[in-house]
Amino acid sequence: MRPLLFAAALMLAAAPVFAAPTLDIPSGRYTLDPTHTSVTFKISHFGLSNYTARFAKVAGDVVVDAANPAKSAVNVKIDANSVRTDYPFPDKEDFDKKIGNSEAFLNGANFPDITFVSKAITVTGPKTAKISGDLTLRGVTRPVVLDTVLNGTLNPHPMMKMPVFGISASAKINRSDFGLKFPPVLGEEVTILIESELGQAAK
Repeated sequence: MRPLLFAAALMLAAAPVFAAPTLDIPSGRYTLDPTHTSVTFKISHFGLSNYTARFAKVAGDVVVDAANPAKSAVNVKIDANSVRTDYPFPDKEDFDKKIGNSEAFLNGANFPDITFVSKAITVTGPKTAKISGDLTLRGVTRPVVLDTVLNGTLNPHPMMKMPVFGISASAKINRSDFGLKFPPVLGEEVTILIESELGQAAK
């Protein structure tokens, strides 16, 4: 009996650790702060380095359920034509437009919006979660999981005078799943990196 009682005592002692986390900000709709949000991606280039670019226009919101974060919802829209590569010879070629607009790459001419809509949120720790949802790119929709970290909350933010929270997130996708089938000088896997601060939307 003693081992059983000891095991039961350990489980009771550990119970608070596994309690569902809550957020110390009010429930409601929060919008992305464009001045403190970045979406970048990287892809292997000839196996020599990871070529990195970013998007300059990102909008979206999170409907927060502070008492039960797993019931929150995420909706994001990215302008495919806002890709920024920092190509060093813009006088010779508009490389940003080529990557964002052309059919061979992001095809922003025909599909200007890249969207992510959450379907489920699985809380994995006091400040971590997996956000599962649908990513639509080039008119193709595929399931994607964002590994997300809650960096912190401020209520209120000393400058914005409203509740704010910040997150970091990442995901990996296969480019061929979205019709990007150019020669294998570029890797198959694309890593997406997200940093964002979100403020409570006006009621």
